[in-house]
Amino acid sequence: MRYKPKFDNVTRKSIVILISGRGSNMQALLEANLPCRVAAVISNRADAPGLAIAERHGIATQVVSHRDYPDRESFEAALAVAIDRYQPDLVALAGFMRILTPNFVARYQGRLINIHPSLLPAYGGLDTHARALKDGVKIHGCTVHFVTSDLDHGPIIIQAAVPVLMNDTPETLAARVLREEHRIYPQAVNWFCRDYLRLDADGKKVLLNRVEQPGITLIAPGLK
Repeated sequence: MRYKPKFDNVTRKSIVILISGRGSNMQALLEANLPCRVAAVISNRADAPGLAIAERHGIATQVVSHRDYPDRESFEAALAVAIDRYQPDLVALAGFMRILTPNFVARYQGRLINIHPSLLPAYGGLDTHARALKDGVKIHGCTVHFVTSDLDHGPIIIQAAVPVLMNDTPETLAARVLREEHRIYPQAVNWFCRDYLRLDADGKKVLLNRVEQPGITLIAPGLK
């Protein structure tokens, strides 16, 4: 039986966005005219430039500084209180530079997503562009995925691939990937808010209620 989206029959969903820095992916979400409400932007850094961007968009902001807490667990307890104040349907990590404990991840299971600058499961962790260039890969990209306790290995929602060019540096490759991040993260949130995606029974694979795109292939370098 075909999965039927329930968007037309439900209340508009709300999301909370977590950031640590400039928040370019957060800004892409705020400017995407999504079918949901951004309830708040929360940062673990008071000097995160993204907070000012959120405020200019009329979004409530809050700082929960990890430096104010003696350990990761107490920080995450305070962060959860701040998040739950807004009762979000979705928590979106947008450059949130803190590794989350399994207990925190379990609290928001199935409604915590992240964007990562590689084609997962390749190049989890940091310095993804430099590592891709060192390995000589010809295709690189970005991934939106559900967060699990296995770092950067949660169920994949959407990916975008870009060619790696001969004279690329980590900076030029990062800029090319970032443009695709700004495209696919709003798409993933759009699907979530419209109930167009769900996890399978094992919680390991994302099922999408959308038209497939057979024959769409990226080859790099291109064929002659």
